[in-house]
Amino acid sequence: MNNKQHILVIDDEKNMRNMLSIMLSRQGYSVDEAADGFEGLMALKGHVYDYILCDIRMPEMDGKSFLIQALKENVTAPIIMMSAYGSVETAVECMKLGSYDFISKPFKKDEIIIVLKKAEERERLKEENSRLREVISGKLSYNGIISRNPVMQEIFSQIKKVTDLKTSILVLGESGTGKELVAQAIHQSGQRSKKAFVAVNCGAIPENLLESELFGHVKGAFTDASSDKIGLFEQADNGTLFLDEIGELPLALQVKLLRVLQEGEIRRVGGAHTKKIDVRVVSATSRDLPSDVMSGRFREDLYFRLNVFSIQLPPLRERVEDIPLLAEYFIQRHSTAENRIRIEPEAMRRLMSHGWSGNIRELENAIERACIVSENGVITTACLPTSIKSLNEDFRSEMPDDNNMSIKKAEDSIERELIHKALLKTGGNRTKAAKMLEISHRSLLYKIKEYGIE
Repeated sequence: MNNKQHILVIDDEKNMRNMLSIMLSRQGYSVDEAADGFEGLMALKGHVYDYILCDIRMPEMDGKSFLIQALKENVTAPIIMMSAYGSVETAVECMKLGSYDFISKPFKKDEIIIVLKKAEERERLKEENSRLREVISGKLSYNGIISRNPVMQEIFSQIKKVTDLKTSILVLGESGTGKELVAQAIHQSGQRSKKAFVAVNCGAIPENLLESELFGHVKGAFTDASSDKIGLFEQADNGTLFLDEIGELPLALQVKLLRVLQEGEIRRVGGAHTKKIDVRVVSATSRDLPSDVMSGRFREDLYFRLNVFSIQLPPLRERVEDIPLLAEYFIQRHSTAENRIRIEPEAMRRLMSHGWSGNIRELENAIERACIVSENGVITTACLPTSIKSLNEDFRSEMPDDNNMSIKKAEDSIERELIHKALLKTGGNRTKAAKMLEISHRSLLYKIKEYGIE
């Protein structure tokens, strides 16, 4: 770790403080110690910490009192609570008070490190969102989403309509189109923004663990259940739960998810009682769910429950006008103050002519690579991945001449000519032309109007 991150450990047991200090120091962290809540608050007056680990049961000032006071003093570092006497109720209470997470003692080294890495990732995302708002302002962005595309602008309007509703929302789109960004925008725009945004990829967790992750479990529910565990639904109580790749959810869990959505309550694995929750669910998939419903792979009743309000994200190839905007943003993200990088017009043209099967994620990866290999602060075509370097001759013929280096005019010229050719080939049939251009019919209508094509 190049820049050491600073952690404050608050615990009345000296052995616990020493153990954590040694363990975290070996992981590259800089560690300060405090024996109770009062000492912790004093330490906060002289230092800014990246993370705080705080025991709950302590003399003088306990962990809950410290948590409340630290948040009153606007401490922004994630506070992770610890306790040997923990229960699900205690953990939920701490998280409602504002702690980032809760961990039960005794714990393994990996548990602490994983929690810290999760907190680090969350802080990174918060920083990126903040930087995004600074770089792009006004109508070209909405809560972290950058676009001047008319379809995306309409999606911004759709988000505003549902931001404070508990309505289940289904975000559809190809992989890499920014479905999680939309879910975050929905959360950040409304009254739930002060509560948790919890995301889970339903296809990334083994089936035998997924139920416990979603709903939690009680101690002894299965072999490795050594203590009670809060599920993601409880973590997201009064906030938003984002179920990414919902189409990968096993059928057995689809039934249980449907019940939670219908009843508004969950039951932990092995538990005897249900618990009411207030969670807004945003789900997403790149799969064709109607086809999955027809084949029996996905439950029809769950599909209708999730799809009360749907948002269809266009692929990047339908948002060519956004490529320069996104590319410049990613260049700024991967540049430094000492090494500002710019991109040559020809390299930008190559980006705009590429098909982007991986969408925005592929674009960011290409820009990051280009920034690394660039020389003298300039991204040239040689810096781009091989798949992007070769520019089709049809596109070359429609480029403005060397005396006109405007990216916007080059972009307009390409789009206008392709739309014109597609309409000629289809005898003016806009539906067929849209399929040929691999864009939606609605997007084609927008562009025909914008370019004044007869």
